[in-house]
Order: sequence, then structure tokens, then C-alpha cells
Amino acid sequence: MGLLEKQNFSPPLAERVRPKNLEEFVGQEHLLAKDKPLRKLLAKKEIHSSIFWGPPGTGKTTLAKIIADITDANFITFSAVNTTINEVKKAIKLAERDLKYHKKRTVIFIDEIHHFNKIQQDALLPYVEKGKIILIGATTENPSFEIIPPLLSRLKVYVLKPLTIDEIKRILKRAVTHPNGLKDYNLEISEEVLDYIANISNGDARTALNILELATLSKEKDENGKIKITIEDISSLLERKVLVFDKKGEEFYNLISALIKSIRGSDPDASLYWLARMLEAGCDPLYIARRLVILASEDIGNADPMALVIANAAKDACDFVGMPECALALAQACIYLSLAPKSNSVYLAYENAKKDALNTYNEPVPLHLRNPVTKFMEKIGYGKDYKYPHNYPEGKIEQDYLPPKLKGKKYYFPTDRGYEGKYYKK
Repeated sequence: MGLLEKQNFSPPLAERVRPKNLEEFVGQEHLLAKDKPLRKLLAKKEIHSSIFWGPPGTGKTTLAKIIADITDANFITFSAVNTTINEVKKAIKLAERDLKYHKKRTVIFIDEIHHFNKIQQDALLPYVEKGKIILIGATTENPSFEIIPPLLSRLKVYVLKPLTIDEIKRILKRAVTHPNGLKDYNLEISEEVLDYIANISNGDARTALNILELATLSKEKDENGKIKITIEDISSLLERKVLVFDKKGEEFYNLISALIKSIRGSDPDASLYWLARMLEAGCDPLYIARRLVILASEDIGNADPMALVIANAAKDACDFVGMPECALALAQACIYLSLAPKSNSVYLAYENAKKDALNTYNEPVPLHLRNPVTKFMEKIGYGKDYKYPHNYPEGKIEQDYLPPKLKGKKYYFPTDRGYEGKYYKK
């Protein structure tokens, strides 16, 4: 039986080498170092309902299981993606029985808890509140947005960080020598290759272990009975680096926020980096283009009127050409917008006008600004005394354009930057 066939009957590598205790657990030192509150609580075998919030592959499930073991609690795990609340309630009944008759606590671990809707989360509330169970929910989404406030207020939120390259390498090295891992495969793998795997996995231990396992299973032993893994082996297995990107999650909004703020801050290099991060991870280029069109008016405006033209041209290129070529049009737009003089006067002017439009009486349009399209309208004063600007030497004439109650009101205050400086008045 070949190596590949043998492996098919085993759990994935990440499961086989899952840490069993805190000594084996790698990462999250800000939570688990000996002087940190969570570590101190576990030393006393104390436990409370919690949310573990962090990216994939950072140890949320593993840490929950270790906590249950340390505190001598039962451990029941569910995935909110394919679990009904009735299944969870059945487990809670068993937990209540164990607590009543055996004085044994139960950790109910719910992975991806943000997939539970409001009603499902509400159903958990009384059991958490009365201490019938220890609920540990894991989520990759911001719990402030995904967990209902009554439940969130009863949970301690622990933020798990992406693993560092050194931490990923420690995990990979342990897997290479672990009896349940890849020890029998007699791997030969250099620090350079470990660095490469750690880098492309983006702080996700599960991804790193999956890559290592796939590379191992795809090669045969050499004449010395070893399997040598090279960077070329890894790169040939992957079309591209595994970029962290969730089209509906918080990281999506973090990335677009970084892009917009880099352009607003006049940093073309940072804007190109964040643009590439989004596009290469599969973001819709038209979404980015729409945001650039908004930015062109909001953050540049009349300081450089061409900004809106360039942004719109990039949008048209995305629609006409598509990816991957339209990435260049977006890159050109990002660079232009980054280097353009900045002004938010257009944005502030509209906000000021909107405030009066919404909060003041609906003033009638002054008669001299109305078009007298019928004889009757002309008779009752429509258009009377209107001064046609082109009849005057400079194509401009002073007259009232606002309703009488808003006469003299100013909304637009241009800066002295860029083209807008032509209108600047100190």
C-alpha cells in the first residue's frame, strides 16, 4: 500500500498533531504567558464563558479543548454552520444532569458561532446566565457586530492573533518529528522551506500543516529513504499565496479602509500594496473602482477636478476590460489620487447644504428663478426680474439664488490647495 493510500485512512495532519496541553500549544502569548490573566485563571482551574475571536488556524478550537481538560470539564463541540439549536439544547440537558448529579461542568464549544441567528443566540442566554454550561464560542468575525448584546455582555472576549512566522515554523517542526505526524516519512526540509511555508500561510497553522502534508504525500522517497521537500515542490502545489480575504467579513472592510486611508494620506506605495492585496485575493474590481470614484469627490474634489475623471475612467476600464488587465487602470488611478492635492471642501459643502435641506422649512423657489412656461405663470411673476448672466460683460451678475430665509448662507469654503486655490479667499 502506497503512502497516499495509507494517508487516506488517517485524519488530516492538523488533527493528528493537535496540542493536548498548554506546553504543546504555540502562540497567543498575550493570553497564555504565565503572568497573563487567562493563564492565572487556568492555574486555579477557574473557567468562564468566553468568545475566542481571531483568524482561522490560530488555535481557537484547540485552546477550548485544552481549557476543558485543565478544568476537568466535559467537552462537547458543535459547528454553527451545520448544527440546530435543538441539538445544542440536548447537549445542554446532559450538561445540566452531569452538573447536578456528578458536580462536573461542561464546556459547550460552538465553532463559527456568528452563523447562529438572533433567535438561536437568544436560546443560549439563560443557560449561560445561570451557569448551567460554560459556553465558548469561536468566531472569525467581530463579535460586536455578530453576537447579540445580551449574550455578548455575559461573555469574556479573548482576541487571538495570527501566528508569527517563527510560531508557524515551530508547529511545522513539531509535525515533522511527531509520532502521529510525519515522523515515519523521514522528511528532509530546510529552514528556507519552512520559512516559505510559514510566509505563504499567513499566520494560519492549519493552512501551513495542510501544505506540508500535501507536499509530503506528493513525493516519493529517494535512494536514502528520505523525502526532500523544496520550495519548488511547495510552489508547484499552489497557484498563488493564500491571501486572507473574506468578501463579507471584517477583514474585507479593514483592507478597503487601509486602501482609502492610504490614498487620503497621499501614500501611493501603500495604496498599491492594499490594492494588490484585495485584487489578488479576488475582490470585485468594480467595488474598488466605485470607492475610488467616491474618494475623488470626497477627499480631492475641486483641488484637482481631473481626479474624478481618472477614477471614472478606471471604473469604465474595469467594466470594459475586466481582470487581470484592469488592475493596471486601478493602479494608475490609485497613484494619481494619492499624489493629487487633497480637499474635503466638496464633501463638507454638501453636508452643510444637506443639513439645511433636511432641517429647515421647505422654502419655495423664488419667483425670479422659476421658468414661466405658460402665459399665466408669466403673469403671476414667474421669471420676473431674472438677470441672465451671459448678458453681462463677465458672464456673471449678483442676484439672489437662495430662498429669502437662507439669504447669504455659505456652504462651500474652498481651500488654497491645487486648482481649488483659484477660488480661495482668506
